[in-house]
Amino acid sequence: MSQPPTPRPTAPTLQEVARAAGVSRSTVSRVVTGSPRVSAEARRAVEEAVARLGYVPNRAARSLATRRTGTIALVVREPESRVFDEPFFAGIVRAVSSAVARTELQLVLLLAAADPQLDPDGSRERDRIERYLTGGHADGALLLSLHGDDPLPQRLHAHGVPVVLGGRPIDDQLPVSWVDVDNLGGAELATTHLLAGGRRHVGALAGPPDMVAARDRLTGFRRARAAAGLPEAPTLEAVGDFTREGGARAMRTLLAREPDLDGVVAASDLAAVGALQALAAVGRRVPEDVAVVGFDDSLVAASAQPPLTTVRQPIDQMGGRLVELLCARLAGESAPRHVVLPTELVVRHST
Repeated sequence: MSQPPTPRPTAPTLQEVARAAGVSRSTVSRVVTGSPRVSAEARRAVEEAVARLGYVPNRAARSLATRRTGTIALVVREPESRVFDEPFFAGIVRAVSSAVARTELQLVLLLAAADPQLDPDGSRERDRIERYLTGGHADGALLLSLHGDDPLPQRLHAHGVPVVLGGRPIDDQLPVSWVDVDNLGGAELATTHLLAGGRRHVGALAGPPDMVAARDRLTGFRRARAAAGLPEAPTLEAVGDFTREGGARAMRTLLAREPDLDGVVAASDLAAVGALQALAAVGRRVPEDVAVVGFDDSLVAASAQPPLTTVRQPIDQMGGRLVELLCARLAGESAPRHVVLPTELVVRHST
């Protein structure tokens, strides 16, 4: 005679986890959804109870009840060539992904760069991203590398989509949270370092003027020169971008204008590497003839020849704070928060 099937054990409920952890049901809910609004002691008690009872959140039921997907989007407003070639983007994607992995959320990466031929003003690509994010496919978004007065953050905010920006926006009145690094102070440190080392004819390889980070770094360069009693010198500034090619092009421009140049502050490590190549092509030695400073402290800086003095920005910390602020918004925090992380100078052989 066959035995009746053994009944499957009933899955533990949220209430049972709360009882085992000695906390409220809402506290358990906040822990399993990754909300930062939980004390370390309560989080530890809930995590121990979850592990002991074998509790598994029912994502499908929770999505139906809360109308949430359990997904956040990382939107990078740059073409694929930049995102996958430049160390900054690799670092920030890795940092964000690592921070999200500590929550119950999932991450999707959206590259949102316009085709200059098919979409010259970027409106089609912006509308595509806006439709996706307002269509319920993600609970919130992290926006990186905004150019100019990009309307996407304001549009998403108007639709009720929680948004956190990586970088300070041009519009200081934008009612969203953001995380930035001290670009101005970092560039000021770099320029002061060159001037303090006896360099008197120091130039700047500026980044794209439609980006706040580039503007702040150029302002820091100017501020350090002014503090040293040096006059304004527009011929010592060449606009490029954050790429190797842009740095080499801007370096050639500076050399043509100012052949006695003895130092240069670049907007990024890649731009600084481009400057090294342009200097080598005309027989200028680094650091003997021209000292070079980058910005980022990426792997490129340490492996350059010579290794680059650079401004380190805390990429891991930035990624963590971005996710933290977005989780706070998803948990109901309404007041925007603005975070500026410190930078530091890393001195190597190029100066």
